[in-house]
Amino acid sequence: MKTISEKVAYIEGLTDGLKIDGGTNEGKIILALIDVLKDVAAELEDVDETLDDMAEIVSDIEESVYEIEDEIFGSGELPDYDFEDNLYEITCRNCDNTVSVDAGMLEEGFVKCPNCGSKIEFDIDIIDSDECDSGHDR
Repeated sequence: MKTISEKVAYIEGLTDGLKIDGGTNEGKIILALIDVLKDVAAELEDVDETLDDMAEIVSDIEESVYEIEDEIFGSGELPDYDFEDNLYEITCRNCDNTVSVDAGMLEEGFVKCPNCGSKIEFDIDIIDSDECDSGHDR
């Protein structure tokens, strides 16, 4: 497959072979177009080189990220989380912010409101029996 520069060089050779006269209006236009095509081809070659350099840099970064990931997570596997846990929504009495909590948080008997920082206390027995409006199974 020919490059754009090679194709432009071929067209330039055709104009030379056809003895295009740069003194005529048509000749001036054709020669000016060839000059523009040469500039475009040179710019595209620069862009291609830059893209190749960037692809190599991205590949190096990706490899570094994998190495860091292995250092942080060990084998590269994420910890096993159980996303099937029931979540409960509790409303902060101080700022009316709704906070989602799971069973592990419920066992502690309180959570800290991420909005205002106040302590939200609750009784797990009430929540388990669905007698409380402040928490419900989602």
